[in-house]
Amino acid sequence: MIRWSPTAPARAGCPHNRLSRLLATRLPAGFTISTSMLRPWSSANFVGARHLFSCTGAGLNTARLSALQSCLSAIEWRLPGHIVADLTVERACDDGEFRIEILTVED
Repeated sequence: MIRWSPTAPARAGCPHNRLSRLLATRLPAGFTISTSMLRPWSSANFVGARHLFSCTGAGLNTARLSALQSCLSAIEWRLPGHIVADLTVERACDDGEFRIEILTVED
């Protein structure tokens, strides 16, 4: 098992950069990704990564976040060698900020 380190490079074929670009094209107008990071993830049966995207947006409310969650969850993400297993959108502490977390597993 590969141990996670903030200074270690991502595993070969990690889809983080591709996922970041695809997500940026799917966000509604006025929403932007401010920072992103990934954390390797594994279970007894799967290996993957948690992709965390901090985002900002104007006119952010519960209805818009719920609509964004539905829209992003309906997308069939094309990530060679990886599957999007889970996607969540949640409000951050500050007004106008929210977080998108995407769990990918190796196919």
